[in-house]
Amino acid sequence: KKRYEEITPEIKERLDFELATIENTGYPGYFLIVQDFTTEARNMGVSVGPGRGSAAGSAVAYCIGITNVDPIAYDLLFERFLNPDRVSLPDIDIDFDNEGRERVIKYVVDKYGATQVAQIITYGTMAPKSAIRDAGRVMELPLPETDAIAKLIPEKPGAKFSKIWGEVPDLERMRHGKDLPSQVLNQAVVLEGSVRNTGVHACGVIITPDDLTKFVPLSKAKDSDLYVTQFDNSVVESAGMLKMDFLGLKTLSVIKTAIENVKKRHGIEIDIDKVPLDDKVTYDLYQRGETNGTFQFESPGMQKHLRALKPDKLEDLIAMNALYRPGPMEYIPDFINRKHGKAEIVYDLADMEEYLAETYGITVYQEQVMLLSQKLAGFTKGEADVLRKAMGKKQRAVLDKMK
Repeated sequence: KKRYEEITPEIKERLDFELATIENTGYPGYFLIVQDFTTEARNMGVSVGPGRGSAAGSAVAYCIGITNVDPIAYDLLFERFLNPDRVSLPDIDIDFDNEGRERVIKYVVDKYGATQVAQIITYGTMAPKSAIRDAGRVMELPLPETDAIAKLIPEKPGAKFSKIWGEVPDLERMRHGKDLPSQVLNQAVVLEGSVRNTGVHACGVIITPDDLTKFVPLSKAKDSDLYVTQFDNSVVESAGMLKMDFLGLKTLSVIKTAIENVKKRHGIEIDIDKVPLDDKVTYDLYQRGETNGTFQFESPGMQKHLRALKPDKLEDLIAMNALYRPGPMEYIPDFINRKHGKAEIVYDLADMEEYLAETYGITVYQEQVMLLSQKLAGFTKGEADVLRKAMGKKQRAVLDKMK
């Protein structure tokens, strides 16, 4: 009742469906723990993000104050967060301002106990460059020579020896030699992919119902007071542990400071959760592409598109944010032309208009894919989510099967 002035049949049905799913999957405790520390964070004066990712699709999370975005108003789907047909762990990413994040983690440790809260380990593996440098050091190849070999490795993420041979003829020749540099290179090939060091996951924390040692092996990290699991991210989840992401977000710190400055200098109090979303002066800034320092809208490419789009409602900004990434980018000119009436709005099937009207006939969101598959193909909510996931992860075999 705090969130919705009147509880319409649509809202009641949505909440009943969500509550039943949460109960059947055994996650009420999870929601209550997250609700506890997000509420406490706000009470402590820590900025909490409005919610993002799939958790923003939960009306229950909105009602109990975990998120601040009404999923019903924006057609966000709960099944994207928690699939009633196939239980996969829910994932609530919570953003806190940078300074406040540590205080929230400290609160969680104090409340649930230091033996029940742990951070998650990460394992750093040897990439070709580090493998060459380590092998060179141990095999006593002089540093300048080791360096010269390492520099032959192309600078790109995910470089692997198997992909490099054809690209770098010098390395290919060296690998068939017999001298010391060749031996170092061949030893590095053996070492590639081995675990070299451990770190701590930037934001993942697990909370257990009893002592951690009953569930997972533990270790200590040198720069952290908290325990650290010996299982990394993927194994922790498959061992049934609930992972929470406590993310520190610089943008929230920037907004918080800005609000404090306005209060100090102008005596005006701004509640960032209640700012109007139809402020003309703000849209004028976006239409001119004057968005430096605005999270996700500040790149030169995005500014160019904003000047062409001339956004005048929040939905335009949401769509641009979704389209401005590899793949969907090619639809941006069409999207802009359709908005301004320079191109005709067409639907592959007349039935699609219901879900694609707000994005001028272009499928922009994963939610639209889910809703369309239910409407056109009679998919269940769970099947629609499987389709969404398969598209996102480009799983050809799953898509063919669903077709």
